[in-house]
Amino acid sequence: MTRQSWLDALNADPLPWLLEPGNPSVRYLTLTDLLDRTADDPEVAGTHRAILDLEPVRRILNAQWPEGYWMHPGLGYSPKYRATVWQIIFLAVMGVPRCEPVARAVEYALAHSRLPDGRFSARQDEQGAVLCLNGNLLRALAWFGYAQDLRATETRRAMAAQIIRDGCRCRYNAPAEGRPSRMRDGLPCAWGAIKALGALTALPEKARTPEEAEAICQTIDFLLAHDLAAGDYPTATEPSLLWHRFGFPLGYTSNVLEAVEGLLQAGVPADDLRLRSALALVLAKQTDQGRWLLEHTPGKTWASFGCLNKPNKWVTLRAMRVLKHAG
Repeated sequence: MTRQSWLDALNADPLPWLLEPGNPSVRYLTLTDLLDRTADDPEVAGTHRAILDLEPVRRILNAQWPEGYWMHPGLGYSPKYRATVWQIIFLAVMGVPRCEPVARAVEYALAHSRLPDGRFSARQDEQGAVLCLNGNLLRALAWFGYAQDLRATETRRAMAAQIIRDGCRCRYNAPAEGRPSRMRDGLPCAWGAIKALGALTALPEKARTPEEAEAICQTIDFLLAHDLAAGDYPTATEPSLLWHRFGFPLGYTSNVLEAVEGLLQAGVPADDLRLRSALALVLAKQTDQGRWLLEHTPGKTWASFGCLNKPNKWVTLRAMRVLKHAG
């Protein structure tokens, strides 16, 4: 595919904007993900190192305790979005290189945030072992080079077993009153399925176990059994408005853009009719300048990731990745 072919659908070319040096995170990911520049390219390597000087990254790392955690020692899930696990997730999606503070954070989470079976949990028991948390953290660990770490492998296999057993169900996708104690008694959760899919496909296909491959298939089948553009997935409440709001970073929530990105990464053909309406929605949300707006961002974070309802480089990058992959 030529560079021009996937830019033809845009109202304007946002690449020069994304490549501006003021945001080395977006610049680095644009060079590698959109322009296919390799890690040994001097410009790519220098831009990657410069991410550590980006203000949101500095603010997050400056708030870290020497032991490796943020806010309070322990599980690191609460409070959202200032505790330990969220910082690992946010640093990864900004493309931060593996460095000593990141290594301390990852080691702390691996030592303090997992159940005996390997799954990450927001609580001291399996009621907190939600797919969104495990998917987010496993994908972050893969970015930082921990995909083959025995502890990450244990977590990934336990998550795959949970998907096969419970079918992406989540106890939190149920009425707050009388919430079930077991995951399998909740409704299937699209957010958790998308996060888990991203984590499982971060591992090369040849390195996946049969159980991990089966979990990927189950997750794809669930996500494509519903209208992606409408987001009409099972829910105990009203469908979340966040499904149609493009944001950065996403935390435990997800949206149609991340869903399409994950399905394409998992090998679903771009010409699959079940993706058509969602891809059309992505295209329709661009501005006249070929940019996408920040429509949602988590609250109570250590740093700001942009102004709401303004063109956002991270969101635009994510949309461009989807369009490039879809051709």
